[in-house]
Amino acid sequence: MIFQFVNFIFMKISIIIAMKTILTFDIGGTNIRAGLFTEESIQPFYTKKIKTSSQNGSALENILSLIKEVLAQHPTLDAISMAVPGSIDNKNGIIIKAPNVDGWKNVPLRQIIQERFGIIPFIENDASMAAYGEWKHGAGRNHNYILYITISTGVGGAVIDNGHLLTGFRGLGTEKGHMTIVEDGPLCSCGKRGHLEALASGPAIAAYVRKKMAEGFPTTLPADPAPTAKTIAKAAKQGDALSIEAFRTAGHYLGIGFANYLHLFNPSCIILGGGVSFSGDLLYEPFYESLKEHVMSDQYLAGLEITYAQLGDEAGLIGAYQWSLDNL
Repeated sequence: MIFQFVNFIFMKISIIIAMKTILTFDIGGTNIRAGLFTEESIQPFYTKKIKTSSQNGSALENILSLIKEVLAQHPTLDAISMAVPGSIDNKNGIIIKAPNVDGWKNVPLRQIIQERFGIIPFIENDASMAAYGEWKHGAGRNHNYILYITISTGVGGAVIDNGHLLTGFRGLGTEKGHMTIVEDGPLCSCGKRGHLEALASGPAIAAYVRKKMAEGFPTTLPADPAPTAKTIAKAAKQGDALSIEAFRTAGHYLGIGFANYLHLFNPSCIILGGGVSFSGDLLYEPFYESLKEHVMSDQYLAGLEITYAQLGDEAGLIGAYQWSLDNL
């Protein structure tokens, strides 16, 4: 009996020792979030949030410092997995361009981390990792054909097709926010014009309102401080006509963009994430009206589930964790 008990304890200890430990990052323009996971749970047992750039260091320096800090306490780290904004060459681990992170252009992030710590990190687009997390552990668990779109400061997205994350030849595919909707339209954060992000993101909604205010359109919104998508949503819910029109316009362009996506990918599930997407009927009603108007056939809407993301701020971390587990 004692021998069986000792053997049981030994087996439990062996399992714990053999359990993989994974460090994940979700990198944004303002903050870097990190989480430490084991195989047994999608909840990190350690998290930390730091500024992306600070007086003490650049984004890259802050990431390297945080990895060093974690390795000092967990020297047997099995993997590092990173959800990174912008255009990513995921085959070579190069940040081609991250508009919201200062100085991030053609950064060989994988090579830098490998040379510094001896670990080859997984590096993927942040929207792709959020989509992967929602597919495996969130709103998309019952689907294998998923269109994930996040609408906030920008418009990003990813596609799961027949159980596979689509990234393209160099990892640059499925840039949902940078589909041209209006030729010579508003300037996008990427430097081009008329992209969906320039028409339907939070800053796009705010820019629309500021433009109309400058043209003399009446509104209850004050000019100072400058309106944001959040304050515009609040004013719209209180009946401000200009604010309502701003969301109707954004929803209209989203419907056009999503009709294009349906024609390309024919998903069974659309998952909406990001702060702007949670504006409720203000955005959803004009979006769905426009989607029905522009989709080629009602068959694209047959059986289509449109739902909201479930994992919140954890989606990128959880997706990066699961991606590394599935690809180790």
